[in-house]
Amino acid sequence: MSRTPLHPTREQIELPMVLDCLSDPIRLAIVYQLAQQERVSSELRCGDFNGLSGKSNLAYHFAKLRECGLMQTRVAGTNRFMRLRREDMDARFPGLLDAVIKSAAKDADRLQLMAGCEVVEAD
Repeated sequence: MSRTPLHPTREQIELPMVLDCLSDPIRLAIVYQLAQQERVSSELRCGDFNGLSGKSNLAYHFAKLRECGLMQTRVAGTNRFMRLRREDMDARFPGLLDAVIKSAAKDADRLQLMAGCEVVEAD
């Protein structure tokens, strides 16, 4: 049995699922943090989001983000590394991800998008 989580293909990514997924504040915070981290490193570990919620709740949100096509998860040993599927999102819905991230950045304080999150600097 493969430990690699299932991801939708680019063609299977649907706009209603993506928008529904982004309507949740925790999932929006995860996407926002992944986008902010892209400048330093393309991936973050599950533990980098512990400030947002508990482990089981985060696992649920990670699965939703993966299932809708916003995020890709890579398993390496006991670690799970996540990154945005920017190329796929831009190909399917040009400008959507940038617009969401830009809007979230304007409201980051009000939405408490980065409250309690640990951001790991690249070596």
